[in-house]
Amino acid sequence: MNDINVNQLLTQMRAMTSLAQGQPAAAAGAAGGADFAALLKGSVDKVNETQQQAGSMAQAFEAGDSKVDLAQVMIAMQKANISFQAMTQVRNKLVSAYQDIMSMQM
Repeated sequence: MNDINVNQLLTQMRAMTSLAQGQPAAAAGAAGGADFAALLKGSVDKVNETQQQAGSMAQAFEAGDSKVDLAQVMIAMQKANISFQAMTQVRNKLVSAYQDIMSMQM
């Protein structure tokens, strides 16, 4: 079973949150100087990979694969759920920041 690097994912999410809150210097330092688009794409790809992994494990368990037990499936599903929720929260912050910027009078 391939484990997602939770600490790396959390670091990326924190960096994206810092960018959404208007703190680019702190976010760039936390992300190792990566640009925002690459950071966002990497995070989305990682969440997608986690969800695909959990789905394939669930299918293997349903098919009766003896190498996959219920505990592994449940843990993988929870990891996928938590990473998706975190991504959704970051997206909501980004949309909110965008709307705030667009509503500013020039």
